Amino acid sequence: MSQIKNETSPINIFWFRRDLRLTDNHGLYRALRSDLPVLPLFIFDRNILDQLHDRQDRRVDFIHQILSEIHTRLARHNSSLLVLYGEPLQVWQQLLNQFKIHTVFINHDYEPYAIKRDEKIKHLLSARGINFASYKDQVIFEKNEIMKQDQKPYSIYTPYRLAWQKLLRAENVQPYPSERFLNKLFKNNPAIFPDLAAIGFASSGFNFPSRQIQKSIIINYTRMKDFPSRNGTTRLGVHLRFGTVSIRKLIRLALELNETWLSELIWREFFMMILYHFPQVVHQPFKNKFNMIPWRNNQEEFERWCTGQTGYPLVDAGMRELNQTGFMHNRVRMVTASFLTKHLLIDWRRGEHYFAVKLLDYELASNNGNWQWVAGCGCDAVPYFRIFNPVTQQKKFDSDETYIKKWIAELDSASYPKPIVDHTFAYQRAQSALSQSQF
Repeated sequence: MSQIKNETSPINIFWFRRDLRLTDNHGLYRALRSDLPVLPLFIFDRNILDQLHDRQDRRVDFIHQILSEIHTRLARHNSSLLVLYGEPLQVWQQLLNQFKIHTVFINHDYEPYAIKRDEKIKHLLSARGINFASYKDQVIFEKNEIMKQDQKPYSIYTPYRLAWQKLLRAENVQPYPSERFLNKLFKNNPAIFPDLAAIGFASSGFNFPSRQIQKSIIINYTRMKDFPSRNGTTRLGVHLRFGTVSIRKLIRLALELNETWLSELIWREFFMMILYHFPQVVHQPFKNKFNMIPWRNNQEEFERWCTGQTGYPLVDAGMRELNQTGFMHNRVRMVTASFLTKHLLIDWRRGEHYFAVKLLDYELASNNGNWQWVAGCGCDAVPYFRIFNPVTQQKKFDSDETYIKKWIAELDSASYPKPIVDHTFAYQRAQSALSQSQF
């Protein structure tokens, strides 16, 4: 991995995590505006990477590519990105022996694992008299900033959105121009940037979505967002997930161009708030009564869903798109999730986990929240008796079959499977099973 010789002069460190950009980065801005040179750091976390079974994981490849871009840009300022690999606590113990650190700057992370990790690091640093400064960066509003009058968190989206928009009028969504102060970086001989093999991975060979924002897509989002064969969504999910774009920039664009797209960004913050206040949703339904659902959990049917062999073209096209690209259109995500939980009566947690493994833009809060929303067991969820009909959804949003034929070459041949279950039968079965959890 990258190495920089021991340094005796005091420095500050900015620790990149899910904020992989040099522009409008709040924590980085605060670090660069401090009185000491700033060493940029990224840690490939073994606690996360060791859980990945695909050595060509697209997300690891994406992160590596972005870090390489940052490293190259830092070289123009006679600096470099220190990239390390290991368990974070052990890595920081090594850094404490290598550098005279005054303050470590980060941006907040709200996922349960990240919160525990940061608490350990904060405790370690505090024992050495080192400051640990954390800032809000990946959301506009966080934690307890938007609460009901009784100071309890919202669990219904619409009143949360209204409160969010009201508070936004008084919030500063202007950028933190971190890119202007890169001259404050720690100057050193450029560290060697590690290749993927150094952390046990290999290139995926995948062509990742651009972070360039097409305003025309945002302008037409309301009209085009539900049609999977059209270029109607921004594909910025992976960039939001890893912070290669600024949420403040996107919010300003949304306010200018499209209120529907703004609502999607607010949904993201709503689910992050839910995860922060109700971390138990990672493993169980938001509504406890839905623990009683009599899931069938047929393994063969689950595998047919995973591989896009259910006999329902819109479901199968979506799953094949996911497996091949790490992406699935938002409308199709709802249909495939509804089919698994309602038509097949397979536990939403199995589908949520499959998406977590496959999605390039996987984000715990949104993935969990949306799966529970569709399954009818989450906060502000679609009622359990509302079931997406994959046939009518296809007729409505892919009537010319452009999308399904792109992903199902054998669609009109005898090799394409018959429907795994009759829709009417599955609908009635789901109604009966799911209604049991209401009493």
